[in-house]
Amino acid sequence: MLIRAPALLFLAATLAACAQPAPRPAQASATQPTLPAGINGSGREAYERACAACHEQGVDGAPMTGRASDWAGRSNLWQAVLIDHARRGYFKMPARGGNPVLSDHEVQVAAEYMLTLTHPKEPAD
Repeated sequence: MLIRAPALLFLAATLAACAQPAPRPAQASATQPTLPAGINGSGREAYERACAACHEQGVDGAPMTGRASDWAGRSNLWQAVLIDHARRGYFKMPARGGNPVLSDHEVQVAAEYMLTLTHPKEPAD
């Protein structure tokens, strides 16, 4: 009987350990697509500093980030045109999102970040 008790305890512990669900692998968020290297950090930061204030709320008719229908009918040269407009300004959108200290690189990665969030399946120019 003494030999059976440890074996039963071992069997019970083994079965209990097997009953735990396996950890699930991390999945990408449905609202945050995987972004190309170099865009995620600096692009998001520049976007939040200069673009988000208008493009998150659609201020003065700005197309909203993440709402593809707001961008319908715009140029098929997504990236090139948006970057040019962001650098120089376009209608009510001020140059560099109203932040004149943004570098050309920051403007570019902010625009790329915005387009990736809005049109994750569109190829880059």
